[in-house]
Amino acid sequence: MTHVDATAALPSLQDLLDPRHQADPYPLYSRWRTQAPLARLDEQLLVLTRYEDCAAVLRDGRFGHPDADDPRFTGRARPALEVLVDDDGRPVRGFLGLNPPSHTRLRSLVSQAFTRRRVELLAPRIEELTAELFTAMESAPGPVDLIEGLATPLPVAVISELLGVPDADRHRMLMWSHAVARALVPDFLLPPGAAEQEAQARREFTDYLRELVVERRHAPGDDLLSALVGVHDGGDTLTENELLATCTLLLIAGHETTVNLIGNGTLALLRHPDQLERLRSDPDLTDNAVEELLRYDSPVQLTVRFALQDAEVAGVPVPAGTTLLLLIGAANRDPAAYEDPDRLDIGRTPVRHLAFGQGIHFCLGAPLARLETRIALRTLLQRAPQPRLAGEPEWKDHITLRGLRRLPLSLG
Repeated sequence: MTHVDATAALPSLQDLLDPRHQADPYPLYSRWRTQAPLARLDEQLLVLTRYEDCAAVLRDGRFGHPDADDPRFTGRARPALEVLVDDDGRPVRGFLGLNPPSHTRLRSLVSQAFTRRRVELLAPRIEELTAELFTAMESAPGPVDLIEGLATPLPVAVISELLGVPDADRHRMLMWSHAVARALVPDFLLPPGAAEQEAQARREFTDYLRELVVERRHAPGDDLLSALVGVHDGGDTLTENELLATCTLLLIAGHETTVNLIGNGTLALLRHPDQLERLRSDPDLTDNAVEELLRYDSPVQLTVRFALQDAEVAGVPVPAGTTLLLLIGAANRDPAAYEDPDRLDIGRTPVRHLAFGQGIHFCLGAPLARLETRIALRTLLQRAPQPRLAGEPEWKDHITLRGLRRLPLSLG
C-alpha cells in the first residue's frame, strides 16, 4: 500500500498560494511528491502529485463532479463552470462539470460544431493575425512585452472571430475571460472576494451572449456560435442555457490557457538557449516542442475530482465524498514518468503529459491551443531569430492557470 503522510513537514495548501513559489513551484511539487505522493490533508481532502495516480483518477468513472445538492460535498464542491442559473434557480454547468450520461450527450452535440476541421481551417487567419501583431511589436521602440503584444491579443482575436464577436467588443471578451477563469479554481483555494467578481463577470458575459444568440437564430453566419445554435442530433439540440455554458467554457479553453502556453513556452525556450537554437535550426520539431513545453510548464497546474463512490488510488482507500486535488504541474515533472523531468528537451519522445487532462474531460480546445502556439513560435523565430529577455518576467496571481503577466523581450 502507498504511504499517505500527514506530518507537519508536508507542504500545505498555503504553500501553494505563497507568492514565493509563484515564479517556480516545481521544487515545492518535488518535495511534496517525495515526502507524501498521496497526502491526506484532512478527512475530506487528498492531494495527488504522481503522474500515474493523477492519470488513473482522470480516467476512472468513480471520480467526477457531484450534483450541486449532494450533501457530502457541501462547502467544498463548487462544480466547474456553473455559469448561470435556470428559471428555477438551479445552476447550469458546462460539460466540464458534468458526468455521463449528461456529459456524453452535451459533449457529443458540441463536438459536431467544434470540429478538428473547423480548427484547421483557421490556420491561415491565425497566421495573418500573428503577422499583424508581430509587425506592431517590431514598430515599437525598445523592448516589447510578448504577453501584451502577442500572447494575449492573438487568442482573444481568434476566439472572438470563432464566436462571431465584433472587433469592437474584443476588449470586453478579454476582461470577461480573466474574471471567468477563476471558475477553474477550487472554492477552498480562492482569495477573498474572487468568487463575487467572477460571478459578476459570468452574468455580464452570459447577458452579452444571449443577445448574440438571438442575432444568430435570425441571421446565422459561418461562425461557431451559429453552428452551435443550429447543431442537432436527431431531435436533440442544445438548450439556450447549455449553449451559454458551452461558450463560457470555450472562452476559457480558447483564450486563457493559450495565452499561458505561448508565454510560458517562450520563456522556457529563452532560458534554454540550446533548445531555442535547436528549434530555430529545425522548425520541423515545432509540433514536438509544443508538447514538451506543455509538459515542462503546464498552463493548467491543478484540477479537482470528487470520489462519487468508495474507491482507491494506488492501493490507498478513498471513501466516497473525498475531494481529490490533482497537481498536474507536479505529475508532469514526475521522475517515475520521465527521464530527467526538470530538463527541457524539445526532442523528447514520446511526450505524454496531463496538461490537457485525460479521459472523458480531455480538453476540447487542445487542437486550437496547439495550432496557435505552433504558429506563434514559428513566427517568433522567423521574425526575431535572436530574441532575448529584456527584464524580469512577472507571473499572474492564479493558482490553477499558470501564466505570465509580463514577458519583456528584445527582438534583436
